[in-house]
Amino acid sequence: MLDSVRARLTLWHAGAVACVLLILAFATFFLLRRNSIQRIDNSLEDVGNAFLATVRAELHDPDSSGSFKESIAAAIQEHTYREISFSVFDANGTLVLSSPGHPAFLESELSRFNQLRNEALSNRPVLYSFRTLRASGHRYRGYSTVFGAEGQNYVLVVLQSLRGENEFIEALTQTYSLLIPLAVLLAGLGGYFLARHSLSPVVAMSSQAGRIGAENLHDRLLVRNTKDELGHLAQSFNQLLDRLDESFEHQRRFVADASHELRTPVAILSGEAEVALSKKDRSPEEYRESLEILRKEALRLKQIVENLFTLTRADIGQLPLTKTTFYLDELAADCVHNFRALTQAKQISLKCEASSELPIVADEGLLRRMFANLLDNAIKYTPAAGTVSVSSSRSDSLYAVSFADTGPGIPRELQPRVFERFFRADKSRTNEDSATGGAGLGLAICRWIAEAHHGRIELTRSGSTGSTFTVFLPAAEPPKP
Repeated sequence: MLDSVRARLTLWHAGAVACVLLILAFATFFLLRRNSIQRIDNSLEDVGNAFLATVRAELHDPDSSGSFKESIAAAIQEHTYREISFSVFDANGTLVLSSPGHPAFLESELSRFNQLRNEALSNRPVLYSFRTLRASGHRYRGYSTVFGAEGQNYVLVVLQSLRGENEFIEALTQTYSLLIPLAVLLAGLGGYFLARHSLSPVVAMSSQAGRIGAENLHDRLLVRNTKDELGHLAQSFNQLLDRLDESFEHQRRFVADASHELRTPVAILSGEAEVALSKKDRSPEEYRESLEILRKEALRLKQIVENLFTLTRADIGQLPLTKTTFYLDELAADCVHNFRALTQAKQISLKCEASSELPIVADEGLLRRMFANLLDNAIKYTPAAGTVSVSSSRSDSLYAVSFADTGPGIPRELQPRVFERFFRADKSRTNEDSATGGAGLGLAICRWIAEAHHGRIELTRSGSTGSTFTVFLPAAEPPKP
């Protein structure tokens, strides 16, 4: 039962209401009892003062006998109240006279009664005292005060029964005993329905999320209120689904493209091997031609697998950088020198324009691979008698290395996708029919290398006169010896 959030919220709500009501009940009892005792004490003091005023009036009345005891009796007769009794004691503790309804204290209860009387007789600044007494199973509130008459000290003790107050407290207790459990029960039911209503969107979202799988990852949770906490939760979950859907879509496209790219060289290898083995009598030249085709396709297949392996290791963070200190301009010039033979074969002009020294701390092998990929793409897509230029410069805290060609350019609508894996533009740009057609992984690897070095790569220009790719890397001075 406690495994349910609704049950726990209901119990917490009912428990909180019960605690509040119990605290309220105890506070009410305490305040009522204190105010009641204060009110009774004030009433007893007023009644005692009125009683003594009557006694003094009787003592000084010329028409009366002037006897002290008769004056006490006359005062008792005049001040007859329900639940109130008067008792007068002399200084020795001897009862002079008391009301007919004076409580009959048991021996075990006389000590508190005598203590009330003795407190009034003691030499204290305050000549009166209040105390709660119990006699014959009933509770009384007592008031005692010292007064003088006929040259002697006497003690007046006024007792008022607390039966009415006790009956009121008992009635209030019974009322609370009935109302508090009923209020807790109603609060529990209300809390349950409130929790059920409040958590119903969570239940609905849970049911919807349980139905979402790989086959319907495009489905989204229904957002009832976008401004409350549950609406924010649903929106966050939908955003997570958007990212997962996009990731799955990239993964599916990656697998499909990889399968397509791998299938072509494998089919060529298989077909060429079958052709070579289908004829028994073939000349050495024919076998050499078949082997050359097999070698080229094997190299292409090896390059695709290596690129896929590189991207996979980069995605899972298992391709660490080995940083060293070198000069970026020298690395670009060295890469240009290595590609001069290829450009001469295609009658392409290759230029390198480097600025002053550009020291950097980076992975030289990965940057060399990135520059080689960009140079290879530029040469591959530049027609004969075209030009490929490489330039390097520094702007503030960034190094910029640009690779420009005079190829056909990339259509504007396809430019945002050039760094996607396995993406290739139209045949005029990719030259798919030629032996130089790639798998569309080079620019994706270049982007990862640039981002791994906290830089970026951009297609800064592309049109009918050619394209320019620029690599931006953070400038870093070599460490001082």
